[in-house]
Amino acid sequence: MKAFKIVLFILLSISLSCKDEPVLDTTQDQTAISTFYLIRHAEKERINPDDADPELNQKGLGRAMHWAEILADTELDAIYSTDYNRTSMTAAPTSVKQNIDVQYYDPSTIDITQFKAENLDKSVLVVGHSNTTPEFVNKLINEEKYFAIDDSENGTLFIVKIINGIPSVEKLIFNCNCPS
Repeated sequence: MKAFKIVLFILLSISLSCKDEPVLDTTQDQTAISTFYLIRHAEKERINPDDADPELNQKGLGRAMHWAEILADTELDAIYSTDYNRTSMTAAPTSVKQNIDVQYYDPSTIDITQFKAENLDKSVLVVGHSNTTPEFVNKLINEEKYFAIDDSENGTLFIVKIINGIPSVEKLIFNCNCPS
């Protein structure tokens, strides 16, 4: 009987030690982090109120350069802008500084699910308008939290982080002592 117990003990020990050990898959990172930096275009020319596509004024050009400096240490993967002079001029200094071509988007037709998928695990700058920028943030976070930016405010920066599908947002205001 004693020999039977020893054999049984050995068999159990062997079967327990031969079980498949869980293997960690280190080929893929388990955390997906997407970061979106959303800004409104810089100050625009207001000389002609009938001009639907004005360029930036002197202060706006300074602010656009200021945004490039603020984002200089942020390794961007993509830059998006609406197809207007004021937004593309705002994106231009950052585009040049980081050697990234600006991609144009239409805020009224953007598929937010596709946009998120295309920019998964990336850092992205999005330049829009006083109404489209907060709307874009709301779409990214799937919540109606932000509303149109005051027409006199051009220094708002939204930082949306989506970590494993869970969004968070910070809203910052940057003053620009740019000459007018």
